[in-house]
Amino acid sequence: MMEMKPKHLLCLAIFTALGPIMVSQTHAQLHLEIAKAPAEAPKIAIIPFSNDQSIYPIVENDLNRSGKFTSSSKNLPASAANNSPNAAAWQAAGVPYVVTGTSKPTADGGFEIHYQLYDVQKQQYLLNELLTVPASRTRQAAHMISDTIYEALTGIKGDFSGRIAYVLRNPATPEQRYTLQIADTDGEQPRTILTSRDPILSPAWTPDAKKIAYVSFETKRPAIYVQDLSTGSREKLASFRGLNGAPSFSPDGSRMLFTASMHGNPEIYEMDLGTRQLKRMTNDSAIDTEARYAPDGKSFIFTSDRGGSAQIYRYDLNTGSSKRLTFRGAFNARGTLSADGKKLALVHRPSGSNYKVAIQDINTGITNILTPTSLDESPSFSPNGQMVVYATREGARGLLSIMSLDGRFRMNLPSEQGEVREPAWAPK
Repeated sequence: MMEMKPKHLLCLAIFTALGPIMVSQTHAQLHLEIAKAPAEAPKIAIIPFSNDQSIYPIVENDLNRSGKFTSSSKNLPASAANNSPNAAAWQAAGVPYVVTGTSKPTADGGFEIHYQLYDVQKQQYLLNELLTVPASRTRQAAHMISDTIYEALTGIKGDFSGRIAYVLRNPATPEQRYTLQIADTDGEQPRTILTSRDPILSPAWTPDAKKIAYVSFETKRPAIYVQDLSTGSREKLASFRGLNGAPSFSPDGSRMLFTASMHGNPEIYEMDLGTRQLKRMTNDSAIDTEARYAPDGKSFIFTSDRGGSAQIYRYDLNTGSSKRLTFRGAFNARGTLSADGKKLALVHRPSGSNYKVAIQDINTGITNILTPTSLDESPSFSPNGQMVVYATREGARGLLSIMSLDGRFRMNLPSEQGEVREPAWAPK
């Protein structure tokens, strides 16, 4: 990336990412690569479920990509074959947890899945549960099992059954150059939401995860749409003169923040989604953009260059006052808050043309660079706050990466024949 002045970068951030992204296949499948695994992590043995070849491998994969565990269904002690944990054998093998299970077909064509989580040291079952699911939902059932195991062992809700929205761009097919897609967090089951020959940007989920908003240039002018994921119906929310971008929904889903330049300068506006009434939130000669509500709905963060460089500020909805949050580095933008409101993920430029994802503690202001790559954009927290997904480049590839906040684990989600950008993790 050539060096750009911060003012120019902030203008660019309203509607696009920091680096050029191109793809060669519209419906490219994402595939998972483990880029960095923790050196040491508690082991979990996944004994292959009886009468099953699809559920237990997903559970094994999920727990591995959590960054908290090392799971395997291979090279197990001989006593594992009887599906009844032998504490002495597992202790000798250095395995503290064992997952067992069975899958049986039901009369209506579905499956009855019985699984257990065994604590070797305590010599007792931590989980012993039965699920009945239709055949079309076995993958989701596997992710739910992983979520339950993860929570039982960590006390934190799992996010394996979540979804991520992202944008593909394909210059080779002009009629479908841009594609908005949703996939599982392991890159599987991609679903196309919208295709267009014109740019699609800034996907943003509603709090109930039933709809998704985005910016589309299909009328040759930027407009914000919201689309129902179950019916496919969509509605235009903002198409004012000038810019319309960076949508964000309030925690209760009744309001939307967005950037508009209807009065000349890019400012933050709030729309009441019931009445469509607008309220101008910022009024500054600087560029104000990328607003995101805080989880409690009492404030929002936004990016502004009012201090001379792109930095992140917090706007208090009760007082109308703004306070600067970021001070380290000459460029901080694309901020997003964790679900508990305690952490801020952002794009941070420590030096030169390096743009990295950093995590800032809201209370202390301490900022730590998270990512090892140098052209990162669009960080988005997992609902449980343990992971961040972002778009980046590695060599000639543009891809999504998911990284644990402790930096011990990272996985890549490149497309099979293309590049992806602007990820947004769905809320629970």
